[in-house]
Amino acid sequence: MPLIEILGLVAGTITSITFLPQVIKVWQTKSAKDLSLMMLLLLMLGVVLWLTYGLLIMNPLLFIPTAWCLP
Repeated sequence: MPLIEILGLVAGTITSITFLPQVIKVWQTKSAKDLSLMMLLLLMLGVVLWLTYGLLIMNPLLFIPTAWCLP
């Protein structure tokens, strides 16, 4: 795999897991009262749009890491 593809895969993966610290905190505290519903909805919309874009251009560096974000 070329270095540029590895870079893209790593970047996509890191971007896709940015919400995990918040998920872990919610899990540990058993409270989601401080989460913003609008932020979550916008995040999901962005993820769906990136996934759709990656699938349309048939670029696994976009759609594989992005698909990991979906619930």
